[in-house]
Amino acid sequence: MTTEADVVQATKQLLADFPPETTKPGDFWGAQYDAGLAWVHFPVGRGGLAASPKLQEKIDMALREAAAPINMGYNPIGVGMAAPTVLTHGSDELIDATLRKNFTCEEVWCQLFSEPGAGSDLAGLSTKAVRDGDEWILNGQKVWTTLAHMATWGLVVARTDSEAPKHKGLTYFVMDMHAEGVEVRPLRQITGEAEFNEVYMTDARVPDLHRLGEVGNGWAVSMTTLMNERVSIGGSIAQRGSGPIGDAVKLWKQYGHDDPAVRDELMRLWCDAETARLTNIRAQMARVGGNPGPEGSTGKLAYAENNKAIYAFSMNLRGADGMLIGGDGYKLTRPTHAGFAGEGETTKAFLRSRANSIEGGTSEIMRNILGERILGLPGEPRVDKDLPWSKVPRS
Repeated sequence: MTTEADVVQATKQLLADFPPETTKPGDFWGAQYDAGLAWVHFPVGRGGLAASPKLQEKIDMALREAAAPINMGYNPIGVGMAAPTVLTHGSDELIDATLRKNFTCEEVWCQLFSEPGAGSDLAGLSTKAVRDGDEWILNGQKVWTTLAHMATWGLVVARTDSEAPKHKGLTYFVMDMHAEGVEVRPLRQITGEAEFNEVYMTDARVPDLHRLGEVGNGWAVSMTTLMNERVSIGGSIAQRGSGPIGDAVKLWKQYGHDDPAVRDELMRLWCDAETARLTNIRAQMARVGGNPGPEGSTGKLAYAENNKAIYAFSMNLRGADGMLIGGDGYKLTRPTHAGFAGEGETTKAFLRSRANSIEGGTSEIMRNILGERILGLPGEPRVDKDLPWSKVPRS
């Protein structure tokens, strides 16, 4: 059995053999994968050491201290969501063909879930998949797709049975984003960037070998993705005082350190951020193995609401300076990586943080999950739960 000492030694060896300052990021990530330090709880030979997920923080902390390259920004859907979903539900052939290239960012992934008429109610989606021999033909539209313009593969949930209840007529696929019939269009955000996209599928073909799980069991597979999504967005464990709250402290020293009321507000935000960080540590220590449960919604909710509050505070600190945005301003750009919190430029971060309470599940949905699945409160009435999807009213 892999011990903490084994993991610490393997991490030291990785850094000695592949010094971050002289190793290309892709080569470093490949070596990390081969050493079993990509997802330490994954099987040996597939990026892991079959160890406790608790040990991942030891690896991540050592890599941060050594200034090793981080791949999450370049392939957040792939590293944080696609990998555990494919490992749990995919064929050996699909796992072996994609897992390493996923971690090295040779192949970027995107998530094709939300639709113009199905966001928080994901099970209401209408993208259709019809079987044609050993392939499926997909038609529909997806929206808010992060980095779709960079993606090689997409995780897509489609309706394969319109007469089944909406949660039971879904099937989950891995789709080639460069296949004929797949069109990606940019969605310009309030930052000026088009990190998000809308994706149109017109008679796009997906081989049945790229189906994850059984036909009609797509909702259960999608839960694997969503639970991992919430952990990957809100469950990371940063160093104390770093990230958005670190940016706020720097601004306070520059703009507001003479006002005790401002200092008190900053300290309240710092305590909130530290509480969330410690809660994430506790949640990770409680994990034994496998995919995360609903507790990931706690971290995601705290991450979203804390970010919005911190960057609103930072904008108030800057006063009139906060009305200006640096860099390319509001020029339309297509980012090559995801910036979930704006990455230090205050005005851009303030604008980008608005999306934190929507992406990966709205804060309202997170509260529902916490109430029902953590606190045991009664669920909201669902009058359409057992109706055939074709009979459910839709806007």
